[in-house]
Amino acid sequence: MRNDIVLRIATNAIVAALYFVLTLVTAPFSFLGLQFRVAEILVLLCFFRRDYTIGLTLGCLLANLFSPLGWPDIVFGSLATLLSCVAISFMKQLFIATLFPVVFNAFIVGAELHFVLEEPFWLNVGLVALGEFVVVSIVGYVFFMLIGKKDYVQRAIGARQNFRFKW
Repeated sequence: MRNDIVLRIATNAIVAALYFVLTLVTAPFSFLGLQFRVAEILVLLCFFRRDYTIGLTLGCLLANLFSPLGWPDIVFGSLATLLSCVAISFMKQLFIATLFPVVFNAFIVGAELHFVLEEPFWLNVGLVALGEFVVVSIVGYVFFMLIGKKDYVQRAIGARQNFRFKW
């Protein structure tokens, strides 16, 4: 039992580090309005294993420490990731799961951009939704549809649910 807890902590630390590094490496297009945060593909790991919510939220929080928006992005951007991960973890259809980050980020980060930068609310909602849709609902969906059902991939990520998922 103790080894299982240590393994969960270690894998969540790895996921957090991956999210953090991917976000900072792609920083020029990971923040602000039309953002294509490549690390957001990782939120789909929660489709296979709920506890990755911890690592992904922590990774997002750490990455947002470098956001040009400051504390609002640390709080609200990380909240959007947390809510997305929790919702994804209860889904049975992968494509439906990809829509949660689109919606949560569009409205939460869109509102954040509206209040902090005083830019038009609906424009921000649309731009953030577009970026999330491209990254998570297109690239992430195709990626996990191609490799997500493979036994070796599910073993590697420690899948605990949705082994034979639907579209």
